[in-house]
Amino acid sequence: MREYSVPVLVDVPLSANCTDTVFQRGVDDPDAVVIRRKDGDAWVPVTAREFRDQVAGVAKGLIAAGVEPGDRVALMSRTRYEWTVVDYAIWAAGAVGVPIYETSSVEQVKWIISDSGAKSAFVEQESHEKAVKEAAPDLASIWRLEDGGLEELIRLGADVSNDTLAERRSARGGHDLATIIYTSGTTGRPKGCVLSHDNLLFTARNVAQGPLELLFDVRDRAALLFLPLAHSFARIIQIVLIETATVIGHTPNMKNVAPDLQTFKPTFLLGVPRVFEKVYNAAELKATSEGKGKIFHTAVGVAIEWSKAESSGGASLGLRLKHALFDKLVYGKLRAATGGALSAAVSGGSALGERLGHFFRGVGIEVFEGWGLTETSAPSTVNIPGANKVGTVGKPFPGVTIGIADDGEILVKGRHVFGGYWNNERATKEAIDPQGWFHTGDVGELDKDGYLRITGRKKEILVTAAGKNVAPGPLEDSIRAHRLVSQVMVVGDDRPFVAALVTLDHEAMEQWKEANGRTGATMAELCTDPAVVAEVQQAVDNANVSVSKAEQIKKFHILDIDLSEESGHVTPKQSIKRHVVAQDFAKQIDELYG
Repeated sequence: MREYSVPVLVDVPLSANCTDTVFQRGVDDPDAVVIRRKDGDAWVPVTAREFRDQVAGVAKGLIAAGVEPGDRVALMSRTRYEWTVVDYAIWAAGAVGVPIYETSSVEQVKWIISDSGAKSAFVEQESHEKAVKEAAPDLASIWRLEDGGLEELIRLGADVSNDTLAERRSARGGHDLATIIYTSGTTGRPKGCVLSHDNLLFTARNVAQGPLELLFDVRDRAALLFLPLAHSFARIIQIVLIETATVIGHTPNMKNVAPDLQTFKPTFLLGVPRVFEKVYNAAELKATSEGKGKIFHTAVGVAIEWSKAESSGGASLGLRLKHALFDKLVYGKLRAATGGALSAAVSGGSALGERLGHFFRGVGIEVFEGWGLTETSAPSTVNIPGANKVGTVGKPFPGVTIGIADDGEILVKGRHVFGGYWNNERATKEAIDPQGWFHTGDVGELDKDGYLRITGRKKEILVTAAGKNVAPGPLEDSIRAHRLVSQVMVVGDDRPFVAALVTLDHEAMEQWKEANGRTGATMAELCTDPAVVAEVQQAVDNANVSVSKAEQIKKFHILDIDLSEESGHVTPKQSIKRHVVAQDFAKQIDELYG
């Protein structure tokens, strides 16, 4: 088995817990701005003292409400300022946070609350409260973030002393449970991943002071959070931002990301590949509709060429001159659209793709891909400023060992690896072997320098009727990068050839219809429109270039609906629920092989 490890950089004491930095900064640097809170069109500064006091107030309210050390407290909300306050308040009260996606069904909420044994819950709004009450009518308390729920809780805890809170907070250490995060999963019921304070702090401090140190070593550093904080990726970044004194902003609605970038002006961003794909696709569609498509595509080519040249020794004088020209014509406008201060971003969740990685670096917004799972406190590897190998997910961060098993499965060791699945000893034994290796289920390879490349999912490998193994992920990632495509699912298990289901990006199609004189066309009509079919065929042809003939997609079907979280076909981190899609669209799949 091939292994690669990086020594520990920050040896976090086991006496530490996730709230220490919040309370210490409230004393050491009380007037420093730590969060800018959205209020109408304005961003209102929140100081370290104000944030600490609100966390303390909510924590005292929880204590007064009868929440005991180790009790589980659920939190169902979109990403917003109060989410962060409540998260740290639960920890300060000695309790355990159990995040729930705000899009979860009543059945999912019921399972998470009952399995975790949560005794109380925070919800954002009335619809969430209704779902929680229906799912768990016996909960001791439910507090709503909207309509003054936190203020009510702060009043309830007014008589709890600072000494009582300090005693409760300091009693929790690294070995204590901090959170149970339920993996959304593409099959079966979600499993609760048990993560300790040490898991989270060890990860945050070694990432922040190790591979990503340069990203948090800039003046006026700020980051806008818009991914669901219920997901481990956004959650660990939140902790990193708190630990590095980076100013945080929250955007609850993905539709507001573009205008909020303009006003918040982040220096750092995190996202999933779909976010970066949509930024690129929107820019491409805008340029094409304005008759500047040729200039844009030339600029894209120069950005990619420049990035590749910088990776291999530096660009030539001619290429540098062309890059400087397009920086004024194209790249500067793209950077301005993100607020003008953004220079770096971290991407995770799935593969970004080399083309987009080189494009954004050429534009002046370097995207650092990372990889990990909820079971590994989110990250295990990440690329490094100054040594960003586009197309890989980077090296292990300090304190992590990566192994590649004989069958290609990626194995992980380190203090960031979870303690197991809540109430599920069997699944824990299946995931962590006697040698302490966590079996991720992902398949990949390590290069000679220790960079990891993800090549697929062990359980998602398709085997055609001819016995050919096909990894659907790379094909899907390539097709999904097309400006008109939203989702793709490759099929072919026990079938004579490989095929695919494709959905269109409804937002992009609106722009496409205007530019192509199809303003009155319905989505059903567009799915069979020869021009649209030709666009998708080009995306499929581009993907097919990278695989053998036996692995190439021979046919595809464009669905007239999108695969989304709301439709039940996609998880919150945008992974396709393959068994659900295969079941719901069995007729269309059968027709591909008719």
